[in-house]
Amino acid sequence: MIEKKELQVAALKDGTVIDHIPCDKLFKVVSLLGLQDMSNNITIGFNLDSKKTGKKGIIKIADKFFMQEEINKISLLAPNAHINIIRNYEVVEKKTITMPETIVGIIRCNNPKCITNNEPMPTIFHAIGHDGNLLKCHYCEKEQKRENIEII
Repeated sequence: MIEKKELQVAALKDGTVIDHIPCDKLFKVVSLLGLQDMSNNITIGFNLDSKKTGKKGIIKIADKFFMQEEINKISLLAPNAHINIIRNYEVVEKKTITMPETIVGIIRCNNPKCITNNEPMPTIFHAIGHDGNLLKCHYCEKEQKRENIEII
């Protein structure tokens, strides 16, 4: 007897799949990328079965290919997510999201006296450590944990 597999989410002709998003971060990623304002066909899967993590979130966006700056934003919320580029129903590129060493203009410094909170200038943070869970402000050197960041 042949075992039938059921697709939990429909196939995508052209576009991007963001896979392995932690369930508690899924809707933050949606908001961060402004997907609610797009007219593209978007499929959001929540609490899907995952062999790696038990449960996961997934986002499929038709006819959308992300710029590196957008991927950097995703890395702050879902550092172990994967991005698959789909063309003509085939995965043509797979990327594992990695947080960049320097993050520009995405995070607000939590030091109220930091120049970036008092002057019109972009923030700059440096990832500290191999896992990037600690971020250090370039200007005031205040450190903050990634789970406590405020995205601009």
